[in-house]
Amino acid sequence: MGRTNPTYRDVLRSVHDNWEDYRRALRRPDKQRFDRLFEDARQFADAGGYLNPQNPMNAILFSICLAQEQRIEDLEAELEGERAESPPATESGA
Repeated sequence: MGRTNPTYRDVLRSVHDNWEDYRRALRRPDKQRFDRLFEDARQFADAGGYLNPQNPMNAILFSICLAQEQRIEDLEAELEGERAESPPATESGA
């Protein structure tokens, strides 16, 4: 017997294809950002597959948000590491 529903990865690919006209209208740097968002969504495709959502866009957008949150946390940790490594500022008052 075959599947009654397409896989989440198939749905994700279909959504990406449906947005191709939008992507085509973007400027080159924004096209790269657009592609990265869908790469982020694919990063969490296993979790989206478990959800089997009726509206896959919700899972796609949540996956993108989750990847963005991960990226922000990584940048914050990197920034905190740089702050810890830099010498403290000295006051010159007298």
